[in-house]
Amino acid sequence: MSCFAVRENKEVDFLTGFSGVKASDLPEGLVEEPQDPFSIMLEKLGEALPRATAVAINSFATVHLPIAHELESKLHKLLNVGQFILTTPQALSSPDEDGCLPWLNKQEEGSVVYLSFGSSIMPPPHELAAIAEALEEGKYPFIWAFRGNPEKELPQGFLERTNTQGKVVGWAPQMLILRHSAVGVCMTHGGWNSVLDCIVGGVPMISRPFFGDQMLNTATMEHVWEIGVGLENGIFTKEETLRALELIMSSEKGKMMRQKMDELKDFAMAAAGHEGDSTKNFCTFSEIVTGSTYEQLHVQQHGFRGIRNKIAGAFAAAHSRFTRRNNPKH
Repeated sequence: MSCFAVRENKEVDFLTGFSGVKASDLPEGLVEEPQDPFSIMLEKLGEALPRATAVAINSFATVHLPIAHELESKLHKLLNVGQFILTTPQALSSPDEDGCLPWLNKQEEGSVVYLSFGSSIMPPPHELAAIAEALEEGKYPFIWAFRGNPEKELPQGFLERTNTQGKVVGWAPQMLILRHSAVGVCMTHGGWNSVLDCIVGGVPMISRPFFGDQMLNTATMEHVWEIGVGLENGIFTKEETLRALELIMSSEKGKMMRQKMDELKDFAMAAAGHEGDSTKNFCTFSEIVTGSTYEQLHVQQHGFRGIRNKIAGAFAAAHSRFTRRNNPKH
């Protein structure tokens, strides 16, 4: 076994409260390529953040208190302002043209598999085939938010054979789906926004990470929070997909995952409540960025929409000043 393989399988000991997380779960390049541009960027970021007036992150403190306390000890001001979908106004969603919600209303509680791999990722063809075969063989009701052409990219005849079992759609109202009682599990790429969406919905996850923070998010979800599972060798096969589905949907361990997920959901909702930490932190963040108090913005700019516009304007002005300073005209 190579030295790199040994390092990959070694548990990390420098992340507070992350037992079970291995070096291979960290973003690519951090372990084996310290001179990689991404590694260098993170190192410089780590040096710069303690000098910042405040650091705002899309999370809530109680999701992982040891890390929150660790960051608070190193930063001037840590502002957990998430989950954004709860603490900031959302643009009007596209209509549910494919009828996902009415279809969910007809399904049994906790029986549906929701599949979405984000806006920029698609599993390779053999994994798409494995997922489709597992759904069909297991007879799980499903909604699959599918990027691309499902008629060309899924196994021949799959759509016809499962047209009453599930729905394959180009776009799905994800947050409304995840908060529906019929949904029992989400297959995801493990992106942070999707993880937070699942927490708010109280839905355990099957995660297949691809790059960036997705491996660490998946390891945290599985080994630290115990609210979902990864996949053996990190890829979908029919057998592994069926195993993961059975584990979450039908086993005692899956029941425990849902209980732990409900606890995190309660923490998230409390943080985003009127007197919650994330709500207060968002107001503090808006005051730091715009120079106006929350009360002033709320009255003058019609609530959170006005705050968001004022913050966007402040960032645009700062970017303009930065650009002029670093690209002076000659």
